[in-house]
Amino acid sequence: MTPSDLERIDFNKGGGLAPAIVQDADTLRVLMLAYMDRAALEETISSGEATFFSRSRGERWRKGETSGNSMKVRSLSADCDRDTILLQVEPAGPACHLGTETCFGQESELGFAALARLERTIAKRAVASTEESYTARLLVSGVKRVAQKVGEEAVECALAGAAGSNAELCEEAADLLYHLAVLMHARGLSLRDACAVLERRSGASP
Repeated sequence: MTPSDLERIDFNKGGGLAPAIVQDADTLRVLMLAYMDRAALEETISSGEATFFSRSRGERWRKGETSGNSMKVRSLSADCDRDTILLQVEPAGPACHLGTETCFGQESELGFAALARLERTIAKRAVASTEESYTARLLVSGVKRVAQKVGEEAVECALAGAAGSNAELCEEAADLLYHLAVLMHARGLSLRDACAVLERRSGASP
């Protein structure tokens, strides 16, 4: 969001405040709804940390200033009416004061959200002790070994698809996705990069 974009936000419609929807930049889960005045938005832009305006206290507050669960802002955008702000963030902890990841409860994570969470876990395990983490041991073994595991899991998944039960296929598919995510991490990539290719292909002419 540029300075010119900031000037175009319609704070007057909400009596000086604009709703701010906060979304996890990786999992795309909606984490919370807060409010911003112009000064809070300016502080968010200048600091790179999510800052809001508390309607109950009548003052600005930076997320995580007391809990430590800060939010690093990756992007800011406005809706079509320019009276609502969307923040995509990297949360350092639970978004909700009740300790849940989102203010909307701990609903089941399906689709890309679950895969993004898997990738975060892999990134944490990558620097863990090899005695405690299979992921760490696999990564230490090198990219070629990780790639070999992907091949093995792909064969097992294909065999389950051809002759196994639905439950077996789902189990093998989960193993394949995990090892593929580890391989992408080992190469400095993510499953999002593969999804970007799918997105480009979906817009291509048949």
